[in-house]
Amino acid sequence: MRWSLHNKRLAAFAFLTGMIVTAAGVAATAPVDATRQAELSVLLEQDCGSCHGLTRKGGLGSALLPDNIAHFTDEALIEIILDGVPGTPMPPWRRFLNRAEASWIVDRLRQGTSQ
Repeated sequence: MRWSLHNKRLAAFAFLTGMIVTAAGVAATAPVDATRQAELSVLLEQDCGSCHGLTRKGGLGSALLPDNIAHFTDEALIEIILDGVPGTPMPPWRRFLNRAEASWIVDRLRQGTSQ
């Protein structure tokens, strides 16, 4: 079978798109390395703390102590972190965090620590 230039380009595009999607999926689920964990700890303390209180007992945003978030599933908390809450001051963080990083933050919130 002889491929036309158009079909070759379509095949190359499909292959590259598949590679990009696969790489993005791997990056989103890869473990969070120690350097990034340190950065996320600062984000959790400073950025989240600026609204939810530095001790996470609440402020402009609701309290983020383990008892206060116990009724949420991990997935619901991850989605709140990534997509924010429309109509509230809670912004989306998807531009800055991937799913694995949001999950790491949820784990810290459940433990009641930022470390």
